[in-house]
Amino acid sequence: MTLTRRGFLGVAASGAFVLRAATPSTARGREIVDKAIHALGGDGFRQMTTRTETGRAYSFYREQISGLSYARISTKYLAQSEGPLKMVQRQSFGKTKEDTALIVTEKDIWNLSYKGARAMEADRVKQFRETQLHDVFYILRSRMDEPGLVFEHRGKDVVENQPVENIEIIDGENRKVTVWIHSSTMLPVKQSFKRWDAAINDRREEVTRYTKYRECGNGVLWPHDIQRERDKEKIYEMYADKVVVGSSLAGDLFDLPPLVTILKK
Repeated sequence: MTLTRRGFLGVAASGAFVLRAATPSTARGREIVDKAIHALGGDGFRQMTTRTETGRAYSFYREQISGLSYARISTKYLAQSEGPLKMVQRQSFGKTKEDTALIVTEKDIWNLSYKGARAMEADRVKQFRETQLHDVFYILRSRMDEPGLVFEHRGKDVVENQPVENIEIIDGENRKVTVWIHSSTMLPVKQSFKRWDAAINDRREEVTRYTKYRECGNGVLWPHDIQRERDKEKIYEMYADKVVVGSSLAGDLFDLPPLVTILKK
């Protein structure tokens, strides 16, 4: 098919693809991101196949703790996927029985309890996937080879009393996330992105902070304290006692149990 100038403009305007010319700021941004990948473990980080985080998960409502649970978050990265994410995940809650869980498959997300499994509502599935696609660690691990992905260096700054490099990541579908990377350690300190919330008919800002990096296998560094806020109100914190990279995970860990009762939405 021959693409005329008018056709090109129409396709570009529709968001089907975006062409961005390389600039000094994108070259500098890519340089800093490459250093961040190296700081996180280089090939060990980029080739990470599994990760298991265990620790205490807190939820907040209006800055007050509304929930506390011992959590085990197991993630497996996929080379190919039938869904929008190249990963599956199981979030189990409870220190011994782990009697409730969130299971993220390639196509669906399930809430699992002793009563059975209930499929997550479509809007919450979309929100979960968008959060993952904006996550700096997922981008650096699984999205670096995507066409149209660029890294704009926005200058130096001071965040959380730390000197940082300000990087704006933009993908081929015009998703944007701002990441602040420590100028010395080259580790991510904070990220921010905005998403549309149909419930309030407005955009909401999601901010995540990363601290307490430790080595957790194969030379990979991972933050053991992750705090998330929405519109300047804290909503979640995961404080990991232990993070293990590269361990073997049971093949059925990310599947619904056999004969489980499927509950209506």
